[in-house]
Amino acid sequence: MSATESRRWGEPMLATLHDRVFSNQEWVYEPKFDGMRVLCAGEPGEARLWSRNQKPLEATYPELVTALAEHARGGFVADGEAVAFEGDRTSFERLQARINLTDDRSIRASGVTVYYYLFYLLSHEGHDIRARPLRERKQLLSDTFTFTDPLRLSPHRDAEGERFHREACERGWEGLIAKRSDGRYRHGRSSAWLKLKCVHEQEFVVGGFTDPTGSRTGFGALLLGYYEGARLRYAGKVGTGYDERTLRELRDRLGSVEQRESPFAERVREKGAHWVRPEVVVEVGFTEWTNDGKLRHPCYTGTRADKDPGDVGREQR
Repeated sequence: MSATESRRWGEPMLATLHDRVFSNQEWVYEPKFDGMRVLCAGEPGEARLWSRNQKPLEATYPELVTALAEHARGGFVADGEAVAFEGDRTSFERLQARINLTDDRSIRASGVTVYYYLFYLLSHEGHDIRARPLRERKQLLSDTFTFTDPLRLSPHRDAEGERFHREACERGWEGLIAKRSDGRYRHGRSSAWLKLKCVHEQEFVVGGFTDPTGSRTGFGALLLGYYEGARLRYAGKVGTGYDERTLRELRDRLGSVEQRESPFAERVREKGAHWVRPEVVVEVGFTEWTNDGKLRHPCYTGTRADKDPGDVGREQR
């Protein structure tokens, strides 16, 4: 890999949640995948992978490294999403069975096939192309790789946001990402990328857990929060969505970061509460926010090792 390409990792561009679905000739619309954000850099014969918080992922997704190295037609830095499928829908829950595996035998035994949808090219043959028009960059991305599984080119539509969003929701997708066709790639969150969700879902920081009751093992519920400046605000608890293995693994992990004091800014009155250092990030689906700032009908959907707790805030609608 060239020295130029290997140094080109940077904070990925992030979308802002938007509550109005729209159609506009100046925007393009892409599927919102339920996977793990992965950035890559390389050239023919060699490639590297990182999570959005710069953790190396070559050992986690060796088949993606091989595919990028074999099918690249030049030097590149690109952005995309690693996904696994449950039926015809991408599923982060399914992908989780691969996220912590780094040896070939365990990866093969998992039975989880991973695909890599590329949607953005940041650098081409050592040249920074982040300021070029989106459609031009998409054409360059298409020309930079031979897209053969597990590499896939993220599909998009021009202008037809409302129709595409209806189709996405009918198919059970998470939603769409709308991108300004003339917007440049900017590191961090931007209003040039908008999330148009079919369901409410976001990441939360775990600040504690409750004791299990009845025949339940591990814990009863996770106590969730999000950052508002330097304060961890309490968002409620989530007690559904776990299988037995997840209950055991999360309880072991939380036990290693248990502490005496609550990390939340406000007083949390939950029976049998145990407090933990706010280091674990989970993804939770829910129907809506209540008037007092708590989650209604939350359900755990996965643990996010690729997200930094300090970056987790309440997504505004």
